[in-house]
Amino acid sequence: MAQNNNQNPNNPNNKKPFTQNPVLLFIVFVVIALIAFRVMGPQEGGLADRFGSTTTKNIDYYDLKQLIKNKEVESVSIGQTIIKARATLNGQKIVYVAKKVQDASLVPLLDEQKIKYSGFSESNFFTEMLGWLLPVFIILGLWMFMANRMQKNMGGGIFGMGSSKKLVNAEKPKVKFDDMAGNEEAKEEVVEIVDFLKYPDRYASLGAKIPKGVLLVGPPGTGKTLLAKAVAGEANVPFFSMSGSSFIEMFVGLGASRVRDLFEMAKKEAPSIIFIDEIDAIGKSRAAGGMISGNDEREQTLNQLLAEMDGFGSENAPVIVLAATNRPEVLDPALLRPGRFDRQVLVDKPDFNGRVEILKVHIKSVKLGRDVDLQEIAKLTAGLAGADLANIINEAALLAGRANQKEVSQKHLKEAVERGIAGLEKKSRRISPKEKKIVAYHESGHAVISEMTEGSARVNKVSIIPRGMAALGYTLNTPEENKYLMQKHELIAEVDVLLGGRAAEDVFLGEISTGASNDLERATDIIKSMVSYYGMTDVSGLMVLEKPRNAFLGGGMGSAREFSEKTAESMDSFIKKTLNDRYIHVKQTLQDYKEAIEKMVKELFEKEVIDGARVREIIAEYETQNQLQTRLVSREEN
Repeated sequence: MAQNNNQNPNNPNNKKPFTQNPVLLFIVFVVIALIAFRVMGPQEGGLADRFGSTTTKNIDYYDLKQLIKNKEVESVSIGQTIIKARATLNGQKIVYVAKKVQDASLVPLLDEQKIKYSGFSESNFFTEMLGWLLPVFIILGLWMFMANRMQKNMGGGIFGMGSSKKLVNAEKPKVKFDDMAGNEEAKEEVVEIVDFLKYPDRYASLGAKIPKGVLLVGPPGTGKTLLAKAVAGEANVPFFSMSGSSFIEMFVGLGASRVRDLFEMAKKEAPSIIFIDEIDAIGKSRAAGGMISGNDEREQTLNQLLAEMDGFGSENAPVIVLAATNRPEVLDPALLRPGRFDRQVLVDKPDFNGRVEILKVHIKSVKLGRDVDLQEIAKLTAGLAGADLANIINEAALLAGRANQKEVSQKHLKEAVERGIAGLEKKSRRISPKEKKIVAYHESGHAVISEMTEGSARVNKVSIIPRGMAALGYTLNTPEENKYLMQKHELIAEVDVLLGGRAAEDVFLGEISTGASNDLERATDIIKSMVSYYGMTDVSGLMVLEKPRNAFLGGGMGSAREFSEKTAESMDSFIKKTLNDRYIHVKQTLQDYKEAIEKMVKELFEKEVIDGARVREIIAEYETQNQLQTRLVSREEN
């Protein structure tokens, strides 16, 4: 990018002049003042004595009195701490300097010898002024130092209020669309922006107006920032990026000033792209409950952003604003109206094919073994974003390097997937044989119910090795691909699988533990969603009782109740009864497959880990013909 050196803080030739650095100026002033104080001070070797023809000698006080008695001095000057006596010896002027002693006989002696004497002040106007002003200068210097630090941290500080030069990341990205994968639809949406920035006259001749603002919406880690850079890279235009939180400071008006600076910088380099990451930091709705009460700074910043997007023209200064957020529901409606951010592009988590392509992008610089199967890894990583996949590839390379391997194998990739989903293995976390037995039955219950229940995901791996912060074991499932909707029986199946661990403890150990707390919480949430949000029960019928939260940050229902106490009681009763009914069904299923559970627990004790294929072999080995027929009929009915 043809960037002005005066606007580039990273240019080594663009240093602040010496005379504009307040800290250095203060240090130089103090040094000069100290030198002047030394030169002009009243002490021995002052200005008159140092640059004149007078010789100065230090003598003892009593030697000075002896010179006075012998009339070898011409005059005497008495100060607060020193005495100076002037004399002429062989045509050479001499000043004798002695330290003053409390002696009442000195003045009578001078009168007796008829030697002129006078008093003098050991301080002068300069030193007195310096004594008054030096503390002021020290305080001023400290204030300037702190202000200079604030200026660096705030991108303008007190002396450059509102300056955004140090906060704006100005570059010309080299990222292209080929460097990113998994977001083909999103790339198609922004292709016309690239075309407009390359050939603005083509659109102007047709009277077409390109959207001024494009809002990139999607979960964290899906590549919104990368897509924005790719747009600038494909169009070969300057890219000015800034985080939404960088606009907000403690000083009122600073955010609005930074918005103006950002747009001015982009206009000077037009055609260009402005990218505001996490725009919800400044773009929250000003309606009740949206904008923090009394926070005028945030509202002024938003108003300035709205005004700037209305104020610049695409024909004269083709500047396009891209912004990213994972909370589109909190944005102010004024931002989303036509003429501002009039286009929203969904940058969602990739599907199976998208994950395969993303993995291919990230393995370009990684040495892979012949056994690597990216399609299997893509199946295991359903629901993960591009950033998660990049981290898995990097983690696999680290695992291979730690094991002193020359290539990354499929084993390293699968271990990296497990680390990303379940956390690090905690082999050092010692658990007692009793707890190990509980965990083995718990995970075996999850695995068997998952395989025996139509609508649930197939088992990929069962482990009783502790992982993460709290998990003492885990069952890793491989969900179906391209699944965007869930039917009622699939939700019930998920509840059954979650209850399988607690039920196995109850059936085979006769006592339950605290290990199922998270399972019960998730099962309760599913039934509650069926009642209050999905309209799948008779409790509320088709009436939605709660509003969903952000779909990109956890989802679920909101906390505000929009139903009566009677409905709440009915909801609680239904959730409790449904969970109890499913629990009875799951316990019966586990009883039917008792031999398979015991075999699975035995192998887990020996190996600690068994894969999904082995789980299915064990079930088939102990499954009776009647059980097999029942399971097949159940699947046909569903």
